[in-house]
Amino acid sequence: MSGIGPTILEYLTDLEGAVGELANTWHPDDPTYRADVYRQTMASFSYSYFAYFHATPEHPDWSPLWNPVYTLQPNPDDIYTYSPIRGDLSYRVSGNRGTVHILSFTSQRHMSGMVDDISMIGGHNEIDDADIVFEPNGDFEILFSAERPAGHHGNWAPIHPEATGLFTRFRMYDWEREVDPVLSIECLDPVGPKPRLTQADIVARIQEMAKFPMRKTKSYYRLQNAVKDAVGFNVFQPIRMKGALAKQVYWPACFQFEEDEALVIETEIPGHAPYWNIQLNDPYFNALEYVYRTSSTNGAMATVSSDGKFRAIISLTDPGVPNWLDPAGYKEGGIYGRWYDCDSEPLPTITRVKLAALRDHLPPDTPVVTAEERADELRRRVRACQRRRRW
Repeated sequence: MSGIGPTILEYLTDLEGAVGELANTWHPDDPTYRADVYRQTMASFSYSYFAYFHATPEHPDWSPLWNPVYTLQPNPDDIYTYSPIRGDLSYRVSGNRGTVHILSFTSQRHMSGMVDDISMIGGHNEIDDADIVFEPNGDFEILFSAERPAGHHGNWAPIHPEATGLFTRFRMYDWEREVDPVLSIECLDPVGPKPRLTQADIVARIQEMAKFPMRKTKSYYRLQNAVKDAVGFNVFQPIRMKGALAKQVYWPACFQFEEDEALVIETEIPGHAPYWNIQLNDPYFNALEYVYRTSSTNGAMATVSSDGKFRAIISLTDPGVPNWLDPAGYKEGGIYGRWYDCDSEPLPTITRVKLAALRDHLPPDTPVVTAEERADELRRRVRACQRRRRW
């Protein structure tokens, strides 16, 4: 490269590609949709710095991944961290697991947003608590490599020979009491000092950053639109993600209702249910605000009806009943539920009702949640969220 350009904007022209994805949203001519996509573009662009500049496979380090700031479909119960890796190198992850409900690691070939062709993503390998031996105090270490070294008898996890990334899920059920893990990652192969980046390196990474928001939106709009195209609004469709989270069944839906209406979600709970949850997304596959809004719940937080079923209510205003999923001002968007390692996979239903007649569609003994009780629920939620590592 002969020299650096006089303006950074010449390297950011691909950023507009994310806005071009407006054509694949539900209302491409709606100015509120355009504004939301601008915001989404900036969220993905800000994350892309971590993806391209923070660490390298030779000098790995954890960086934030999705989480509430970088909003493209994070599970509110999960804290995600990410490090670049190489399939021909070996890595040691060590630390303490804390007390989170589930700790898991996923390695794969390419991360979403970092390649044009999403079919190139693959090579998944996953482990969770069931595969890891911990010390009594929660300390542990895991060797990640393409082959198990001869004579290695400790924790080991395979990575694909072409692996490029390793990410975590710190899955918390009781947000107020569980403690997140503390982890380090080290490359065990001989590498030189972390180098200063050249002009060409910096420009190339900036250009990749500019492509990142478009790649992400193209990938996730496809997922959300596939559900709507298959079953329409207010109907769940069970799916499994190809390669990833083999123990987990998702039940997504696209919701839609009017201001004077509510949606009643109802489901049986599996007899053996180590983990389950439900969350709301906006129409662009971003998790709705879940620190200051009750837009998600899980099997530890939820109130189950006296008949053993779980019922949640989506409405713009507080309906005064348990399990209100606050859509944060959106009258349409996405729902994602998860059954993890459960012994059955019931498919919930959605009933669209008038908000004024809501209690006619609930068990007679459904409790009343007062404004004071809701405010206390939200205060506890905010404190618990803020005490987690999110970036």
